[in-house]
Amino acid sequence: MGAAFPFSAIVGQEEMKQALLIGAVDPSIGGVLVFGDRGTGKSTAVRALASLLPKMRVAQDCRYHCDPAATEESLCPECRTRDPAARIKSRLMPVPVVDLPLGATEDRVVGALDLERALSQGEKAFEPGLLARANRGFLYIDEVNLLEDHLVDLLLDVAGSGVNLVEREGLSVRHPARFVLIGSGNPEEGELRPQLLDRFGLSVEVSTPEELPARVEIVRRRDDFERDPSAFITRWKRKDGAVRRKIEAGRARLSEVEVSDAALEQAARLCVALGTDGLRGELTLIRAARALAAVEGDPKVTVSHLRRLAPSALRHRLRRDPLDESGSSARVGRAVGEVLDL
Repeated sequence: MGAAFPFSAIVGQEEMKQALLIGAVDPSIGGVLVFGDRGTGKSTAVRALASLLPKMRVAQDCRYHCDPAATEESLCPECRTRDPAARIKSRLMPVPVVDLPLGATEDRVVGALDLERALSQGEKAFEPGLLARANRGFLYIDEVNLLEDHLVDLLLDVAGSGVNLVEREGLSVRHPARFVLIGSGNPEEGELRPQLLDRFGLSVEVSTPEELPARVEIVRRRDDFERDPSAFITRWKRKDGAVRRKIEAGRARLSEVEVSDAALEQAARLCVALGTDGLRGELTLIRAARALAAVEGDPKVTVSHLRRLAPSALRHRLRRDPLDESGSSARVGRAVGEVLDL
């Protein structure tokens, strides 16, 4: 795979970049859904962010990228059976970004019997799939709204539990599969199933820039990158380094950010005003606001954080209102004005 386009060189699309940064700081938010026009930098931004993240430490020779410092319950079956001294051996590797193609079979996604070993050695062995490769990284699904229903059901189970359970051909394998789910798509090509839509923590809308200077700058930077990737990356290295340090500092500060009862009440009032189902909206909004505060070095969550993240956290959780023809973003904006701007 070629070099990634620098994250800091992406023109505009501030909401998308903000959501991806938040997902990198706190993966428990539940991933990011990016809907919008083709050619607006969706996949470019995902790969650019992943290239910024510090390398992660993994157990030596582990096919599931287990963290050597993790508790026994969080390890894969292979690492659990290793000698404790051997388990300490580790290496650094880049954070994985794994593409889930629309035409992927279930075996390729979850893993299956290793036919080569079965035929040559007569052994039943497990060949890990895409979910194993994505563990502790990003699972990226382009055109996620076109994903087949059986794969949607499978992803719902794994995303909720963080574990992939495979039982087939006499095999029973259970391994960790914790990843940041990133989905992108064009809404004109179909809607996402509500069950999967609700699993995404943040939802972002992107559009083709209409301002002439922005379009010219995007084309200029892309052309410069494709003609000489190395020189272009070097030119943006300092700014990308600043983003990397911001992510690292945000992760370190995350647990220290204060969430007051007032902030919790404001988030709950906003969700009540919008009529969101369940409590996932409040939880996501608060977690995302905490991550944003950590990224920006703020000691506590404020109304400003809630206001800026409300559209991303709540627009995809609204019920359809046949009497209101305005879009979900407009409805969230009205509610923010009525509840948070008092």
